[in-house]
Amino acid sequence: MSTPDERPSPVDVPLIQIGAPAGGGCGDDCGCAEEAYECGLDPALATLLAEAGLDPVQVEDIAHLAIEEDLDGGVDVTSVATVPQDAVATGDFTAREAGTVAGLRVAEAILSIVCTSEFEVERHVEDGDRVEAGQKLLSVTAGTRDLLTGERSALNILCRLSGIATATRAWADLLEGTRAKVRDTRKTTPGLRALEKYAVRCGGGVNHRMSLSDAALVKDNHVVAAGGVAEAFKAVRERFPDIPIEVEVDTLHQVREVLDAGADLILLDNFTPAETEEAVTIVAGRAMLESSGRLMLDNARAYAETGVDYLAVGALTHSSPILDIGLDLREVES
Repeated sequence: MSTPDERPSPVDVPLIQIGAPAGGGCGDDCGCAEEAYECGLDPALATLLAEAGLDPVQVEDIAHLAIEEDLDGGVDVTSVATVPQDAVATGDFTAREAGTVAGLRVAEAILSIVCTSEFEVERHVEDGDRVEAGQKLLSVTAGTRDLLTGERSALNILCRLSGIATATRAWADLLEGTRAKVRDTRKTTPGLRALEKYAVRCGGGVNHRMSLSDAALVKDNHVVAAGGVAEAFKAVRERFPDIPIEVEVDTLHQVREVLDAGADLILLDNFTPAETEEAVTIVAGRAMLESSGRLMLDNARAYAETGVDYLAVGALTHSSPILDIGLDLREVES
């Protein structure tokens, strides 16, 4: 298990809502938009989510969306037919393989909107912890029908986020001792960006921009449209003087151009380690450098040791395999 120092600490990141009604993400049947009803996630759980840099309203919206998709306007016909209405059970979320866990509080949120009566939680580990195969992560006591109805939705998110955290941890461990940090991209699942980027933080990585509006990234198509890399940078700086600007370059000549123009961060696209080392020498600390393209675990250390600040790895969010986690039920004696 990881120590508290290894876990992700609260961070200052934008809280991104996904179209929730004012006052909460409680669904169409909730009256909170019309009257001052108390509703939504448990306040203690909402606080934990917010401290992790997640918007509780957004998490609640995602939870409703996942459950509503699974029920499709009906009921869980298998559970209703086979499980007595008053049955209660404890479900243990258990790691089937070693990895780094992320999304436990999100899984709680999903189950909490399904479990309509009894709902008790025992937390065995925290997001960002390294876990072993067979280790219990979270135990939830609730109505058996409710647990079975929410099981797959909770596991889908938990396995997905833990897979991202596990993959990120492999990169972070490999880069330890260098100045370089592994960083994600915007290659995320629609609607799940905030959660997937949270999982990157749980794995020891850092986040790139959260959206198109909080930072600029001048890429090759912008350069073509503007008539040159330096021209593109200057156009963004004039129009949006207060935002950070990163510029993608693919030659050492362009490195010099954008450095002279005043770029905050330079993205070295498909540079070799030798070219990257030369770019670090040219920049000499006057801007931050990020390597992108050609990056794999077996060459990451070579890039990191050139002195760059970041390694951009889109695969963290678009290609990480899930971490295998299961839910095992134990009947609760009356």
